[in-house]
Amino acid sequence: MEPLGSTLTATYAHPQPAATNFLPAIGTLTSSYRNRFPHRNLTHSLSLPWRPSTYYKTAYNYPTLAPLSSTSQSVCESTMLPFVSNRTTLFTRYTPDDWYRSTLVGFQESNCSRHNSERLRVDTSRLIQDKYQQIRKTQADSTQNLGERVNDIAFWKSEIIHELDEMIGETNALTDIKRRLERGLIETDAPLQVARECLFHREKRMGIDLVHDEAEKELLTQEVETVLCCQERMRRHLDKAIAQLASDRSAQHELEKDLSDKQAALRIDDKCKHLRNTSQGVSYFRGVENVDATVSVPESWAKFTDDNVLRSQSERAASAKLREDTENLLIVIANEMWNQFNKVNVAFTNRIAETVDAKNKIHIHLSKTLQEIFQTEMAIESIRKAIKEKSAFLKVAQTRLDERTRRPNIELCRDIAQLRLVNEVYEVDETIQTLQQRLRDSEDTLQSLAHTKATLEHDLAVKANTLYIDQEKCMSMRNSYPSTLRLVGFC
Repeated sequence: MEPLGSTLTATYAHPQPAATNFLPAIGTLTSSYRNRFPHRNLTHSLSLPWRPSTYYKTAYNYPTLAPLSSTSQSVCESTMLPFVSNRTTLFTRYTPDDWYRSTLVGFQESNCSRHNSERLRVDTSRLIQDKYQQIRKTQADSTQNLGERVNDIAFWKSEIIHELDEMIGETNALTDIKRRLERGLIETDAPLQVARECLFHREKRMGIDLVHDEAEKELLTQEVETVLCCQERMRRHLDKAIAQLASDRSAQHELEKDLSDKQAALRIDDKCKHLRNTSQGVSYFRGVENVDATVSVPESWAKFTDDNVLRSQSERAASAKLREDTENLLIVIANEMWNQFNKVNVAFTNRIAETVDAKNKIHIHLSKTLQEIFQTEMAIESIRKAIKEKSAFLKVAQTRLDERTRRPNIELCRDIAQLRLVNEVYEVDETIQTLQQRLRDSEDTLQSLAHTKATLEHDLAVKANTLYIDQEKCMSMRNSYPSTLRLVGFC
C-alpha cells in the first residue's frame, strides 16, 4: 500500500508488483486486522477514483531474524510485520466494506457527473447571455467614453482656438508698439544731434562770451542727458519687447502644435466613436491590447493643455502690461523732451536778451567813449596852445634877466625888478611844467580812451558773434524739433 496523499491512479486495473519486504500471511493477521485497525473516516472527496490505499496507511517495518523476546512481544501488534510466508495475500483481497463502499462511490460519482454536466450546460447558456450583454454594455460604455473624450477634445480645442486668436492679436499689437518704439528711438536722434550741434556752435563764441551760462547748462547737463536717458530707457523697453515677442511666439507655437494634435486626435476619436460591428475597415489586430503606446493620463493630458493655455495667458498678460508701459514711456519721453526743449529755448531766449542788452550798452559806452576821446583831443590841443603861449612869456622874462646880467659893476643890483623877473621866470616855468604834465596826463587819458574804445569795439564784435551763434544758428536749428506725434512713434 502507498502513503496517503499520493497521486490518485487506478491501481486495481493492473497487477501490483511483488513486495520486496517479507510480510506474514493474511490469515495470521485476521484477528489483529479486525480488532486493532479500526475504520478510518474518508478524508478525500467521494468523486475521486477509488483505490484501497486511500483508506489505509502502509505499515513499514523491516523483518528481523532474531528470536522473539519478551520485549518484542510487548510491542503493539499493529506495528508488527506479518509473517513472510503469507505476505502475498495482503494485496489481493478486499473486505466487503471496501466492496460496498466502492459501489456506493461509483453511484455517487455518476450522480455527481450528471449533475455537474447539467449545471455546466445551464451555466454555459447563462454565461453566453451574460457575456453577450456584458460585451454590448462594455462596447456602449467605450462608445460613450469615446464620445466624452471627443467632447473633452472639442472643449480644449475651442479653448486653444480662443486663446490662439487672443495671442495672435496681442502679438500683432506688441509688434505695432515695437515698431512705434523703434521709430520713436530714431526720432530722438534729431534732438540729440541738434543739442550737440548747438554745443559745437557755441564753442565758437569768443572772449568773455565763452561762458558756461544757463543755456549751455540746459543743453549739456539737461537736454543731452535727458535725450540719452530717454534713448536708454527706450532701448531697454525695446529689448524687453523683442524678448516678449519671442516668448509670445513660443507660446503661440505651442498652442498651434497642441491645436494640430487636438484636431488629429478629434478626427481619430470621432472615427472610433462611429465604428460599429458592421462598419467597414474593422479587423483583427492581434496583440494590440498589449501595446501601451500612451504617454499620458487624462489628468496629465488636461494639465498639458491647461498649462499651455495658462502660459499663453500669462505671456499675454505680460505682453499687455509691457505694451501699456511702453505706451506710457513714449508719452512720458515725449513730454520730458518737449519740456526740456522749452527750457533750453527759454534759456536761449534769456541769454539772447542779455546779450542784446549788453550789446546795446556797449554801443552807448562806445558812443560816450568816442565823444570823450574827441573832447580829450580838443583839450590836448588847447593845452599845447597854452604851453606855446606861456613859452613866449618865459622867453621875454629870461631875455630880460639875461640882458640885465650885462649891467656894469655896481649896477648889478638885486633890486625889485630883478627879483620880480626871477619870480616871473620861476612862475612861468612852473606853469609850463604844469601844463606839460597835464598834457601828458591828457595824452595818457586819450590812450586809455582809445584802448577802451578798442575794447568796446571788440566786445561789440564778440556780442555780435554770440548773437549770430545763438540767434541765427542755434535757434534756427531748433525750429526743426520733432513733434510729439513723431516722438511717440506715429508717422
